[in-house]
Amino acid sequence: MANLALYRKYRPKTFAEVIGQEHIVQTLMNAVSHNLLSHAYLFSGPRGSGKTTIARLLAKAVNCQKPKEGEPCNACAFCLELNEGRSMDLVEIDAASNRGIDEMRALKEGIGFLPSRLKYKVFIVDEAHQLTKEASNALLKTLEEPPSHAIFILATTELHKMISTIVSRCQRYDFRRLKVGEIVNRLQSLVKSEKASIEPSALELVALNSGGSLRDAEGLLDKVLTFHSGSGKTKEITVTEMEELLGIVDLSILASFVDLLLEKNTAKTVEYLNSRLEQGMDPYEFAKNLIAYLREALLLKVSPNLKTELLQGFTKEQQERILLQSSKAELQQLQRTVVHFEEAENRMKYASIVQLPLELAIIDSCSQ
Repeated sequence: MANLALYRKYRPKTFAEVIGQEHIVQTLMNAVSHNLLSHAYLFSGPRGSGKTTIARLLAKAVNCQKPKEGEPCNACAFCLELNEGRSMDLVEIDAASNRGIDEMRALKEGIGFLPSRLKYKVFIVDEAHQLTKEASNALLKTLEEPPSHAIFILATTELHKMISTIVSRCQRYDFRRLKVGEIVNRLQSLVKSEKASIEPSALELVALNSGGSLRDAEGLLDKVLTFHSGSGKTKEITVTEMEELLGIVDLSILASFVDLLLEKNTAKTVEYLNSRLEQGMDPYEFAKNLIAYLREALLLKVSPNLKTELLQGFTKEQQERILLQSSKAELQQLQRTVVHFEEAENRMKYASIVQLPLELAIIDSCSQ
């Protein structure tokens, strides 16, 4: 039997285990403990911020036979049924692949049946913004006349694409992007549970490259632990190994590249890029990390005292270097450079020579 991915193996079983969404967790626990439940909830926020996890916890809490202060007991028959994923009364629909009106009609028909065992039949619709107009209208009709035994939880990463009439009929919760420190703490807990050893700075590197998504961070960690265990190594995983395994671009490479770019030395900048690519650097990772680095430099040019979360993950020497770069560059130069490389990243997906858009961005940035 295949090993479970970390995000599934260690998925929170109680609200207390959820990180970074305390404002939402406390409100939902209060609603459960005081029986102030809504028939429909809308969870909006960035990917990997815990929307589906909290939706499943809410489904378990409202059906738990012995809840304590809004928390599921994880011991009763209903909790165990939901934990093991064998309840017919928890229906999960991925709207990204089940967008049509037929699915919504089937959902509407299913709502008419009472729960087979649980108190509430809970419907979780993930990526709800991807429903077609017809499917959205069918869902709206259901939300307008909800049966007392059904609870709907809609999750979306793009709230602006949801039709306003559906949004207005739901109790809305906005999830925030997780902070680097919160992700690192979670990763440290997983590493301890897996009896592995990883340098703290290596975990920070994973967190910084997760884009605020805990699921992505856990995926990166899973990849590293799988490789390390398969290699037979038992020593501590270092930052250097982490960079090599995940293809993460070293900040010193980005800083050196930006130095050449700001000097408008076209030939040396192109040579530097290609030499790194020949050494195995991932061009897509480079583009993504370069844009993030240039953004930091741009923001520091606008406000030298601005301490973003990404910048706080830099060492003192790295912070001093990017501050110096931003002070030397002109605001418009940095602005144009960010735009050029952002456009290059978009074009790379369709380019016959993957680094060509980056080379063109270098020429454009150095010639202005």
